Amino acid sequence: MSEEPQTVCLKYYGISPWEIEVIYDLFNGKFRIIQEETEQNKENFVSALTIDIPLPFSEEFFKWFEFKVWGKVKSIIKEMKRRRGKGNAIVVEIFFAGKPNVRFVTDLNENHDFNDAVEKIDFVVELFPYHLNDSNIPNDPIEVLYKYDIESGKWKLNQIWTSFGSSMEQKKFIFTKKGWNPVT
Repeated sequence: MSEEPQTVCLKYYGISPWEIEVIYDLFNGKFRIIQEETEQNKENFVSALTIDIPLPFSEEFFKWFEFKVWGKVKSIIKEMKRRRGKGNAIVVEIFFAGKPNVRFVTDLNENHDFNDAVEKIDFVVELFPYHLNDSNIPNDPIEVLYKYDIESGKWKLNQIWTSFGSSMEQKKFIFTKKGWNPVT
């Protein structure tokens, strides 16, 4: 990874000063940090946290960031959910910049489902190359979104954005029971 510290952006609302300070401290060891407290923009949630990481989603990232520190990030996110209880209390989005960009969104009602999802984010790194090489996904994804599937207990690709044409327009695909369908 680069010797020059890159910038992680933390965007949030409904997060206590203690919670954001702990997250800040965990990332501050490896990154410069930009914090942005926003207005409530997700009506159904008391709290929201977005972590934009300027590095690709890869095993190399987790080794460089250190699995122990990543474990602490997961712990504070799970603690945030526990403190807010059941229901649509908090939505957490973790974004990794790369080719393609990778986004994880967890907004689960039940604490144990939420905790399972957070705990398994780094497990996806082993399967990620296989997901991208699946012949059924749209070609040349520029961004992928994972959502946690409660029934299978796994993160699954939910949406894919591709670029096409000389103007690099983006096209969005969503996964349904019938496969990948473009969204118009």
